[in-house]
Amino acid sequence: MLFETLANPAELRAHALAELQKYSARFPAESAGLKAIAELLADTFADSFSRATMQGHITTSGLVYDAAVDKVLLIHHRTLNRWLQPGGHHEGLDRLDVSAAREVEEETGVNVRLAQSATQNLDAPLIDIDSQAIPANPAKGEGAHVHHDFLYLFRGDASAPWSPQWEEVRGVRWVAREALLSLPSARFGRLVSKLQFAL
Repeated sequence: MLFETLANPAELRAHALAELQKYSARFPAESAGLKAIAELLADTFADSFSRATMQGHITTSGLVYDAAVDKVLLIHHRTLNRWLQPGGHHEGLDRLDVSAAREVEEETGVNVRLAQSATQNLDAPLIDIDSQAIPANPAKGEGAHVHHDFLYLFRGDASAPWSPQWEEVRGVRWVAREALLSLPSARFGRLVSKLQFAL
């Protein structure tokens, strides 16, 4: 597990903006779609990490990849009723990759490690950023809102046991990377291509 806590909300916001800028430089074709996130993070009056911020807030998730068998780890989300990468709301002042690792380990019980590129010296394995419309959830008192999700890449072992957090997920499974293309999400299509160059 990774450990690093930032000092205060301003430092967390600066960290997220720096991550966004590095990502935009690495994937310039996606820059135009990231403007709403940049504006949210630049607004010092908005708590961009609070789930109560209904105009949108930052979430983190982890794509766990076992390169030896070319498989990724997915969870079946209990509320959204679909297969996704593990992830969730940001809590406290954790660095974003630390938050993502915690979400993976809480939801699946799988221990993860930062992925290192064989061809690039990446100091943060941020592989995708995506804005997702989330339907209203009256049971939680939440209206429709947007998750601006920062997705980090981790190494994992598909043969290791898992212990799902059943109150959050309905299932856990490893799937072939190419099988992501059959899931109803443009994001997974991007990830299949990105994984070819990530490790």
